[in-house]
Amino acid sequence: MLDKAIVGSRTYWAWILLLMGISGVGVLSYLYQFHFGLKVTGLSRDVSWGFYIAQFTFLVGVAASAVMLVIPYYLHDYKKFGKIVILGEFLAVSAVIMCILFIFVDLGQPMRVMNVMLHPTPWSVMFWDMIVLMGYLGLNIFIGWTVLAAERKQVAPPKWIKPFIYLSVPWAVSIHTVTAFLYSGLPGRHFWLTAIMAPRFLASAFAAGPALLIILCLIVRNVSKFDPGKEPIQTLAKIVAYAMTANVFFFLLEVFTAFYSGIPSHQHSLQYLFTGLEGHSNLVPWMWTAAILAFISLALLIVPKFRKNENILAVACAIVFIATWIDKGMGLVVGGFIPNPFERITEYTPTLPELLITFGVWAIGFLVLTVLYKVAVSIREELG
Repeated sequence: MLDKAIVGSRTYWAWILLLMGISGVGVLSYLYQFHFGLKVTGLSRDVSWGFYIAQFTFLVGVAASAVMLVIPYYLHDYKKFGKIVILGEFLAVSAVIMCILFIFVDLGQPMRVMNVMLHPTPWSVMFWDMIVLMGYLGLNIFIGWTVLAAERKQVAPPKWIKPFIYLSVPWAVSIHTVTAFLYSGLPGRHFWLTAIMAPRFLASAFAAGPALLIILCLIVRNVSKFDPGKEPIQTLAKIVAYAMTANVFFFLLEVFTAFYSGIPSHQHSLQYLFTGLEGHSNLVPWMWTAAILAFISLALLIVPKFRKNENILAVACAIVFIATWIDKGMGLVVGGFIPNPFERITEYTPTLPELLITFGVWAIGFLVLTVLYKVAVSIREELG
């Protein structure tokens, strides 16, 4: 079926070449980082996770969001999702690939990544994070490709694929839960030390992932003869609305707990993010932008008149994606490191090599996504 990916219009090949060019710049920037080490990044002793891990944390949620299509379609027989469930599974594949690449580029000595497999430590959350990510990647490739091959032959998917589909549901939840445990299991970081970190992660995932999928469905409709359908898109929009509402609610719970309790250590990170702390305020404009965008998105998504207008819906989904990317990325990761356990502040700003490498990884992810979508859409066009 991959032969479908090598046939396309000039616009398609221009897009492919653009992504390959950006990927190439990213690879060259990574070779520069590999030669000189992580000193070319903005990371420090006090802020050891930065822009790379922020992307990783966000994209794990995008990958996990595929379950919001799998559950209604396979478990509740919601046939309207039949057209787009494969798009969700392939989005999960590209998102997990980007997650793995961001972990790889974050390592100062990337060859040591093999130590996780050669010297497994089951008591380490990082070990389990690797297991769930690799497993989820394999499940989505296997399920998506098998189901798509069956559709191409116009036959029902084989019965033996069902157990793998059912397994993918808890597995999707596990990838983001384990990622949340990487943060909430660190007692020295008060901003992350919360029992609702995993629910917060899942709520943001079920908002950002389907929001991106809606945008992708609208793009697919405009560039191909395949129409994902209005009803599936509107159902996804409702999911985004509910999930974003829960995401904002959970964050406000954290704000209440931190400030009503009066415990300074639980307040400092939030103060740094929204008002600045001791003259340090790099992320204040970003966090207020995320907060304002979050409430605007809720207004656009909750009101049916706005949500049913696909032009407004596209804008609302883009706003959700940006707001959650800021909050769950730099806000969560960097905010958790400031101040350090000694109450000292070391701010973090990504450097040019970090930005170029990040753009390169995103380009690789979209390159994989474009190829997979080209195959899926071409087969759907054949079937009419």
